[in-house]
This record gives sequence, structure tokens and C-alpha cells, in this order.
Amino acid sequence: MVKSYSKNANHNMRRPVVKEDIVHYMRTKQKQNTGFLAELEQFARQENIPIIQHEVVAYFRFLLQTLQPKKILEIGTAIGFSALLMAENAPDATIVTIDRNPEMIGFAKDNFAKYDRRQQIRLLEGDAADILATLEGSFDFVFMDSAKSKYIVFLPEILKRLTVGGVIILDDIFQGGDIAKPIEEVRRGQRTIYRGLQALFDATLNHPGLTASLVPLSDGLLMIRKNQEDITFTPNA
Repeated sequence: MVKSYSKNANHNMRRPVVKEDIVHYMRTKQKQNTGFLAELEQFARQENIPIIQHEVVAYFRFLLQTLQPKKILEIGTAIGFSALLMAENAPDATIVTIDRNPEMIGFAKDNFAKYDRRQQIRLLEGDAADILATLEGSFDFVFMDSAKSKYIVFLPEILKRLTVGGVIILDDIFQGGDIAKPIEEVRRGQRTIYRGLQALFDATLNHPGLTASLVPLSDGLLMIRKNQEDITFTPNA
């Protein structure tokens, strides 16, 4: 029994922004996971652990096989599902993944020990803000699936470590459609996330040094490409 996530947690996983029949079509018609990825996916669904939905899995397969990144950074490991998915589809990549939840770290360690066949993945334990401040090296692909209000906090350090031409993907950025509403219509408990995401959009969508795209898969992806070495970035830009 997983203790970190109640049956009512992460309700936006169940509020995709695309029409329900299209979501069902995408989740059932595209190539399904097999082997250990299918087992991990089933376990996560049963225990309400937030992992990427199947339409995003299919998109990641395509994207990673096409881009073939060499150095991947992930913020938000959970049970290790997405890191293992990336390892399977970018076999020459090294992957650094960060998480601070002790229960999830335990699951991830077990799963990496069993399924990280090429020893591609390195798990760092602790708060991402602290780890990013001291993290060495550069990355050409970053996946962020952690606390949504912290995306804007983490982004400056990530941009420093992203190579020119590198890509960042941020998950669950539509919040079930809340981001399109006036803040007064958003539940009080969600307003910190709302403000953080609005600051993120303000800082990135029209930034002259970045190319950004909002992708309506699952609860929404923000994709960012770094186009120049020096990015002048402030949260209120």
C-alpha cells in the first residue's frame, strides 16, 4: 500500500483538457507498454501514483527516438516510470533524476536496480532547488514533473545547464483548465499553483531567446527550446 498519495490526490490527472472520447481513443489505440513498463504503469494506476498518461508516453517515445538526447535531467522521479521510459527510448543517454519523497525514492531504487539494464540512471535524493544549485554538467533534454508552483523557481537554474538547442518539457501545466480562468474562480488551495504557472507562462511564452509551445496532451505540456547561450530570465519578465 502506497502512503504518499490518497485516492483523492492529484485530481488533475483525471481532468484531461481534451474531449473524453478523444482521450480514450489516444489511450487505447496507440502502442501499449509491455514488460516491466506495463507492470509499473499498472501499479501506479492502482496506487494513484502520478505518472505520465499513456498519450504522453506515446509522444515521449516518438520525441526521444527522434531527438536521441545524450544527457537527460528529470525533476520528479516518483517510482521511476518516466526515467525508465526515457532510458528505453534514448539508449545512449545518461539520466539524472531528482526526488525528495522517501517512499517514492524507495520504489524508484528498487525499480532501477531491476530494470535499468544499461545503468543509465542516477538518482539524486533531496530538494531539487538545493541539488540544482550545485549540479555539475549540462543537459540537452529536461523533463519536469514535480510541484507545479516550483517550475518557475527551478527554471533559471535549469536554463543555465541546458545546452543551446536543448529542450525542456513541463507536465500538468493546464491544471484541468484552471489556468484559463480568472484567479477568483480557482479554488483557494490551488491558487499558489495558478500564480506560479501564470508567472511561468509570462516568463517563457514570448521570451526572445526561447521557443515555447503549449501542447494539449493529458493535463497539458509546456515545451521550451533554448535558442541562445545567455538567457536573461526573471520570474516577472
